[in-house]
Amino acid sequence: MEWQQILGFYHAARLKSFTGAAEATFRTQSALSQQIKSLEREFECSLFERAGRGTIELTAEGERFLVFAEKALSDFEGFRQDMEELKKGNRGNLRLAAPFTTLYHLFPELVRNYRETFPGVELTLLDRRQESVIELVRTGAVDFGFALEQAVPKGLIARAWKEVQTVLLVPAGHPLCSLKRVGLRDIARYPLICPPKDVAHFGRAPLEEKLRDRGLSHRIAMESSNIELTSVYVEMGIGVSPARIVKGLAALKERKLAFLPLGHIFAPERIALIMRGKMALVSYRKAFVDMLFEASGTG
Repeated sequence: MEWQQILGFYHAARLKSFTGAAEATFRTQSALSQQIKSLEREFECSLFERAGRGTIELTAEGERFLVFAEKALSDFEGFRQDMEELKKGNRGNLRLAAPFTTLYHLFPELVRNYRETFPGVELTLLDRRQESVIELVRTGAVDFGFALEQAVPKGLIARAWKEVQTVLLVPAGHPLCSLKRVGLRDIARYPLICPPKDVAHFGRAPLEEKLRDRGLSHRIAMESSNIELTSVYVEMGIGVSPARIVKGLAALKERKLAFLPLGHIFAPERIALIMRGKMALVSYRKAFVDMLFEASGTG
């Protein structure tokens, strides 16, 4: 078994075409077909089913070999980048994506420290909604993303980072502040500020579902997907708003707001660092992960 055979097989499996795989590896289709046949002779099995019209599908043995090929290519990429680092020092690119609130409240000090430690690393930060963050990680457009742990699909690695608590934002001195525990009926009495329906975001769908289950009507006074914007209008008395706040974070404390706990209605969740399972953690990427969890005390 040779490296070019593994590479040719991998591209054929992904593209489901010997022609496409030949183009991707800069070989003739005949040469690539011979590579695959050589592998099949070596392992005494068929790796592909020829479906006609140039299309191919993996056999059960081919599926197993694809797992091996993906790991081999991933290990090679990690080795290659390690060698580049040895030649250049800690240089490379680190790409991160996270929602605005995470970048605004949780990242500045970490980014400052990381840049001081790794001045040769080109850092790219993307402000994206949670669903976009997950897609960027899945496709490999970024190295790391940050999203709620429960939203991370299978196939991606999620490592819990910060606990998030659900609270009700109300103006300071609001009548709900006098209650020992705020219930759904209490919330429904007041206009609500919630994210738009088309935003994959907590705050609206779960709350409205619970209100419907109780037969409680409600009014949406404002739609906002940004907690900073929401806080301005809650303070003005436009409405009250369910919100997720990172535990222990002093964000929004400068505003005249009260944060009423809703943990008895909504279970706490966690922001997670997410990454692809087969991504090579070269030293400067691993250092970012280490710094991230050391700074939060969850390492």
